[in-house]
Amino acid sequence: MGGMSAAARRLVLASKSPARLGLLRQAGFTPEVIVSGVDEDALDAPTPGELALVLAEAKAEAVAAREAAAGALVVGCDSVLELDGRALGKPDDAEDAIARWKSMRGRSGVLRTGHCVIDTADGRRAAATASTTVRFGEPSDAEIAAYVATGEPLHVAGAFTLDGRSAPFVDGIDGDHGNVIGLSLPLLRRLLAELDISVTDLWTS
Repeated sequence: MGGMSAAARRLVLASKSPARLGLLRQAGFTPEVIVSGVDEDALDAPTPGELALVLAEAKAEAVAAREAAAGALVVGCDSVLELDGRALGKPDDAEDAIARWKSMRGRSGVLRTGHCVIDTADGRRAAATASTTVRFGEPSDAEIAAYVATGEPLHVAGAFTLDGRSAPFVDGIDGDHGNVIGLSLPLLRRLLAELDISVTDLWTS
């Protein structure tokens, strides 16, 4: 019955992240993408976890308010890496990315991803933050320089990702791996359930 229900409800991802889109597609969804355009630097919160949630809610709200999202379920996400109590988003430049990696290696950080689901049909919403501990390896200065030179870390929170070239530099994680990539599917299921929507009703494949 999933295909029939999916035809009635559209799923919109309020993010330009190809990793988040890929996670949703692999899980059987066919989301549309509408980029929020939210200025992330203009928002702040007392803790990294709260910041991730504030950013996710802002993205979801911005897209849900658009006519193009009318009647859809809008999913907004945002990730930050918490290290030493600070929230680290995307690095400013290559120099910043190198400094990040030198400070992270051999240590653990917590990847926090805020999730917000808004049902534009009735205005209801559900939101929460997922947290996963990441244990970083100890790449050499040369390995860090080579990785940053690829440009990959400039586009991801914390300057790393589990589904790219930095995967060999992560020794392990404690928690949901999808959350580190950008979206926690188990949390998404729980948030949809709060809105009386079964995740299986949104499957399209």
